[in-house]
Amino acid sequence: MVIKPPILRTGDTIGIVTLGSPLDAATINARIATLQSFGFNVILGSFVYASTGFLAGTDRQRASDLMAMFENRQVKMILPTRGGVGVSGILPYLDYEIIRRNPKIVTGYSDVTSLLNALYQFSNLLTFHSLLLIDFRATTPAYNYNQFFSAVATITSPRAVTNPPGIPLVSRVRGNVTGRLVGGNLTALVDTLGTPYEIDTTGNILLIEETHEPINTVYRYINHLRLAGKFADCLGIIMGECTACPPAYGKTYEDLINEFIVPLGKPLMTNLTTAHGYYKAALPIGARVNLNTINNTLTILEPTVSG
Repeated sequence: MVIKPPILRTGDTIGIVTLGSPLDAATINARIATLQSFGFNVILGSFVYASTGFLAGTDRQRASDLMAMFENRQVKMILPTRGGVGVSGILPYLDYEIIRRNPKIVTGYSDVTSLLNALYQFSNLLTFHSLLLIDFRATTPAYNYNQFFSAVATITSPRAVTNPPGIPLVSRVRGNVTGRLVGGNLTALVDTLGTPYEIDTTGNILLIEETHEPINTVYRYINHLRLAGKFADCLGIIMGECTACPPAYGKTYEDLINEFIVPLGKPLMTNLTTAHGYYKAALPIGARVNLNTINNTLTILEPTVSG
């Protein structure tokens, strides 16, 4: 049975870590001030402000920050500052048994996708494809906060995942399947293939989203997943947004979905507001979900935190 982290309450302590690329100190401090204004306490990893080119310290340093947060009994949620690149580099240096014994809320997206799925696969910990520290700012839409806190600060169940008004979910291939949700950022998923941390889609519902990649590159990554058997193994597919993904050779993201995803024949939902988009649904990795593309609904079937 999947391990659900304890619920987040006002006054709890959030541990801030930088697990991939660096983020400037001014931005980190401004976002921390927002968290504190919400009534949370904050502690920082030793390498939060580190910057060594495109990485925030060595793989071992970033991994040690994450493990310190899991081992700190005061910390209820671990919040990465950003994604970027390099998160997969910390995976060999994590103690998944210690993590299993000390479940915490872990949230993020982009390159953090590799961590979210590894924690589910190796520690059986439910994680959240949701907000990063950079998202805690005055301009963040209320929808994003409502989604996030519904997932980590309530035990509401079942919970329908819906887009903001005026942005419809779109079901492309009809079906009704129930399984555990895995996936996230496409680039990060492909990065796991052929490694000990390869994404496991067997009997699961696969979520995909991307940003700032031309459509021919998105096709290349989609085809890589197909050749690796990840679509054959999954029960259903949710295609989130491809934010700022320019057309290539006259083909768009919609063309890619219609020409390469629809023919796979798996129950398929598209247009879900995800991660790199302005609006961000909170999607629990490892939770049981029902994907009903007959009724055009996506439902989280269980509480995603423990009371």
